Amino acid sequence: MLMTIDIGNTKILFGVFHGEDLVARFRINSRTERSSDELAILLIDLLRTKHIKPADIKDVIISSVVPKIQDSFKRLFQNYFDVEILTVGPEIETGIIIKAENPKEVGADRIVNVVAAHSLYEGSTMVIDFGTATTFDYVDQDGVFQYTVIMPGVEISAQALHLRTAKLPQVEIKKPESILANNTVSGMHSGIFFGYIGAVEHIIRRMMKELNDRPNVISTGGLGRLFYENSDLIDAYNPNIAFEGMKIIFKCSKNIKGDLAKN
Repeated sequence: MLMTIDIGNTKILFGVFHGEDLVARFRINSRTERSSDELAILLIDLLRTKHIKPADIKDVIISSVVPKIQDSFKRLFQNYFDVEILTVGPEIETGIIIKAENPKEVGADRIVNVVAAHSLYEGSTMVIDFGTATTFDYVDQDGVFQYTVIMPGVEISAQALHLRTAKLPQVEIKKPESILANNTVSGMHSGIFFGYIGAVEHIIRRMMKELNDRPNVISTGGLGRLFYENSDLIDAYNPNIAFEGMKIIFKCSKNIKGDLAKN
């Protein structure tokens, strides 16, 4: 089995593949104070809920934007699984061309998203990842990844509204029934949701105009479904795109053709 791990600023996502099929996925909070031993206990317990033994995990690939947690996972897999991990970075073989001004600055999370997008969807694709930050990454039909937009995530925006004011509460991110509100909390729901989706759609339209292209637009991330369901400009929601991207990169780096289960 191949384990794929997406280490973000807020959440850590685990996806386990048996051959080409994603058979298990887990989510935990990102906490830099956890030791490799604590993470091992947590991960082994999570695997047991899906009847997966540590010995079943033969390969591991990690995409991380938090180096301290990444180092803990390296020690974890060396000590408890006896597995060397593959780490996603700009120097690894991905099957796409990264044409950013400084490829070393491109986050691993964004690399795995566009790798999957280029493989899974016909033609050019824009991936919008609704995470701690919201990223808009464009890969053309030839697999060239060159353009990106990054904006504060919707949860960061809502937290800032609460923390920077004396009386405004922290509110849930959800679509209100109407933009017209008659109380403070409802007004915040309207402003956050409709203001954010308006910004997202403006960026999509502006990117399409300057690119002179109408790419596939795919959302992912924790709130990706919410915005997909409420925007005509987003074509699909794929919560597993990072896992798929890591699987593709693993196969590419190991020169594996066809089904993982046969290799």
